Amino acid sequence: MPQDAFTLRLSARELNDALRGGKINKINQPLPEEISFLIYTGTRTVKLVLNVNASDCGVYFYEAEQENPLVAPNFCMLLRKHLQNAEILEISTVGFERIVALRLKCVSDFSVAERILYAEIMGKYSNLILTENGVILGALKTTSLDDNCKRTIFGGVKYVLPAPQDKINPADLTALSALFAQPREGLARFLFLNVAGLAPCTAEQIVASYRGGDFAKHVHDYIFSDETSPCVLEQGGTPTDFYARSVQGGLPFSSLSRAQLYFYSHRRAKKSKDALAQKLSSAINAAKKKQEKRLLQISEKKRDCADAEENRIKGELLTANLYALRKGMRECELYNYYSETGETLKISLDETLSPAQNAQNYFKRYRKQKRTLESLLPQEEEANAELDYLESLSAAVGYAADETDLKSVEEECFAAKLLRQPTTNRKKKQEIPFRLFEKDGFRIEAGRNNLQNDRLVKSAQPYDIWLHAQKFRSCHVLVRTERKAVPNEVLLFAAEICAAFSNGKGGKFPVDYCEAKYVKKPPRARAGTVTYSNQKTILVDITTKEK
Repeated sequence: MPQDAFTLRLSARELNDALRGGKINKINQPLPEEISFLIYTGTRTVKLVLNVNASDCGVYFYEAEQENPLVAPNFCMLLRKHLQNAEILEISTVGFERIVALRLKCVSDFSVAERILYAEIMGKYSNLILTENGVILGALKTTSLDDNCKRTIFGGVKYVLPAPQDKINPADLTALSALFAQPREGLARFLFLNVAGLAPCTAEQIVASYRGGDFAKHVHDYIFSDETSPCVLEQGGTPTDFYARSVQGGLPFSSLSRAQLYFYSHRRAKKSKDALAQKLSSAINAAKKKQEKRLLQISEKKRDCADAEENRIKGELLTANLYALRKGMRECELYNYYSETGETLKISLDETLSPAQNAQNYFKRYRKQKRTLESLLPQEEEANAELDYLESLSAAVGYAADETDLKSVEEECFAAKLLRQPTTNRKKKQEIPFRLFEKDGFRIEAGRNNLQNDRLVKSAQPYDIWLHAQKFRSCHVLVRTERKAVPNEVLLFAAEICAAFSNGKGGKFPVDYCEAKYVKKPPRARAGTVTYSNQKTILVDITTKEK
């Protein structure tokens, strides 16, 4: 995204028109490198975000709700102290720098002051700095005297602009004319490397719009023109960039603010979804590794008990041949009457024990191994059931269509104690609803996670149609029939929903369906586990599924 001086100047002009005279009602810091202002403009309340993260830096409107920390960070508290209820006098850029200045009138019970909040939009060097009379009151990112840096940023020192780049200011038409006096190859790159405040894509747009004449004047007029035709470029339905001027294939917007809002909303939603998916996958995978380790330990114990039956036989053979044995023998070889081939069995003995005591030792070892095997069986079943449940959670993360789906899986992870439930003072969140669909007058519901699948089955009427993937993990789907016959088209549509929210890939996708009265939940079974009967199967082509 071209957050260069060219774009920021146009963006600041729009923000100034929209927010001048507005009052800052709330100040929050939802992210470590982001401040949000709730501003009442006189007609409506808008949220302005000042982000100085390298990947999302900018000053733009934002609409989505954000969770704020229970304890506000220090810089947020500083802004609340100095800027609460401040009036916005002007929003502008500083010269032709990538710096947006918010000039604010701050009135308190004891004073009236004018303060300036500088948003320096410079990639990884971005920062927010609050000043009064040219002196820094505080900054989001500060330096110290020990840092040996060229620019000092902390409270009490004079605010100075970043050192200028060794480039020409595009406002200087004479310097521009001298720069382009000779023909140049690779003009767009040359423009980017030698003229301040331009991103590579802006330089390419300037060159592409040139139609002959004085190129230096064209560059100057293009940069300082107030003309805008904002657009957003998309790839596969995902916004990839926004522009202040129209580009080929761009989705047009009425204002640069709306284009940025659309771009950042989608970008942030994707980042938030990916981060939540990664968090859930990590927690689920950690639990899966724990169960796999547990199964490995069970398997090792079972191997240690593999000779249990042999120990019983040895004990019985020793008991049957006590008359032929004596104390002090280290081993003996006895006829094994359990063997079909009639072979002998060599048995090790403890020479300090009598033959009867050696026999009892083998019986004792056998009983211990038998008890161990009996106790391992339910443990193995429990571990396999837990692993199967975790696989269902992992599949739910994989086929989640949006962040709402992932939030429902997160709630299930909280309930399963895979994640620690955050302690907040906020009101209880509303229950996430089922996925809802409609086809030919039939209401179709689908669960987002195992807990919702249980609720769906519990809420079903006996005559409703229940669907689930036959050989894959998928959501549970319910067709609310209201005692009406369900057409094949509706069944196929419901089966396609199973395919869309499943971990199946490619080819024909078998989906079982039956009346809900044939679906039962076994006692003490994990969430999402059911048994069913009297089912039929419908095939859908999974290659056409869309999530």
